[in-house]
Amino acid sequence: QVQLVESGGGLVQAGGSLRLSCVASGRTFARYTMGWFRQAPGKEREFVAAINWSGSWTYYADSVKGRFTISRDNVKNTAYLQMNGLKPEDTAVYYCAADSRSHPLSPREDEYDYWGQGTQVTASS
Repeated sequence: QVQLVESGGGLVQAGGSLRLSCVASGRTFARYTMGWFRQAPGKEREFVAAINWSGSWTYYADSVKGRFTISRDNVKNTAYLQMNGLKPEDTAVYYCAADSRSHPLSPREDEYDYWGQGTQVTASS
């Protein structure tokens, strides 16, 4: 089993920045593809970004491309999401997820096995 714990959410003004962290338990973090998803009130959860096991490949939703950066530190068992230029429409609960089955980078929720509890991000106008 893998446990994922997110942190770093909060309230910022539009245009501001936040960095989310996702710490994973266990010794196999370095094997997993990691993803970030978000869910706004009244909306379905949507894909934000993904990164492969080594950090050499990344994949972003069009809505965040150029503003958000996903990264990882396999020594610290941690994945990050740096969010710059936040907009009110970025307001959501952000979840990290781990894919233990080595799928190619994917926006599909069903390809991720483990999920964190989420952290709230609010960008005020």
